[in-house]
Amino acid sequence: MSQIEEMHPKLGRVIQNIENVMVGKRDVSILSLVAILANGHVLLEDVPGVGKTMMVRALSKSIGAEFKRIQFTPDLLPSDVTGVSIYNPKELKFEFREGPIFGNIILADEINRTSPKTQSALLEGMEEGSITVDGVTRVLTKPFFVMATQNPVDYEGTYPLPEAQLDRFLFKLRMGYPTKAEELEVLTLAERERPIHKIDSVITKEELVELQNEMQFVYVDGTIKNYIIDLTSKSRLHPSVYLGASPRASIALMKAAQAYAFIMGRDYIIPDDIQYLAPFTLAHRIILRSEAKFEGKSADDIVKEIISKTPVPVQRAMSK
Repeated sequence: MSQIEEMHPKLGRVIQNIENVMVGKRDVSILSLVAILANGHVLLEDVPGVGKTMMVRALSKSIGAEFKRIQFTPDLLPSDVTGVSIYNPKELKFEFREGPIFGNIILADEINRTSPKTQSALLEGMEEGSITVDGVTRVLTKPFFVMATQNPVDYEGTYPLPEAQLDRFLFKLRMGYPTKAEELEVLTLAERERPIHKIDSVITKEELVELQNEMQFVYVDGTIKNYIIDLTSKSRLHPSVYLGASPRASIALMKAAQAYAFIMGRDYIIPDDIQYLAPFTLAHRIILRSEAKFEGKSADDIVKEIISKTPVPVQRAMSK
């Protein structure tokens, strides 16, 4: 992983700011920022208490964004997410009351605890950047980023996300437990005051939107595009895979690589970017055959196997 000094100056400050709160989670911090720059979203799957909510709050405070949290429960309704029209007897008309989806950084906490109908209330916003309520389409404020969490341990009373919704997430990440030294530092930081209260924004929302626009001009060589297609197409042909990565996954991997290269201070993508990001981008979009699951294989294993067996481009495509 590159040092912060080598990163884009503004984005390096954001990572540094998050590290003042999140100890030993640089990879997750950078990947979350990659998702925001690429106009994507993140599914964070891990056990309780490892800092999932704190990560989103630190990210939100670092960019001066409006943070909204939705605690998903079995009785939550779609209108509790999107908002609802309420009749105003004085004005003799209906007025729309915005739901928590009208924010910049949205924490969809324990998204698998609510019904599929309510889960789907996020879909249009995540994909189109707008929602439709009572036949009226309302554009969401930019930047718009959803980080959804789910607990991989307790599945009782949960509703697993369908493949169509998993495909809307750019990355599926895991935090993991800290090392003993990292946990000791966490205790030291939290001894008197919670670190989240000590950080301020280091860039504005407007600056972030500008960076999102600049990121799109990161150069993608033809050999890199072919490399991405080779990886996704091999996932469709792998004997252990029932459903492979779609063309949407190819686009997601390319966009993520553009954002990652931009954060690292480059205006071009290298094969290492693709290899690093592919497991986070492709694994949750792949469905394994039952025999492969019985053998103990995981989607991460399959993606890493595909990467290891796919020739890496070593020369730029010659322009005609």
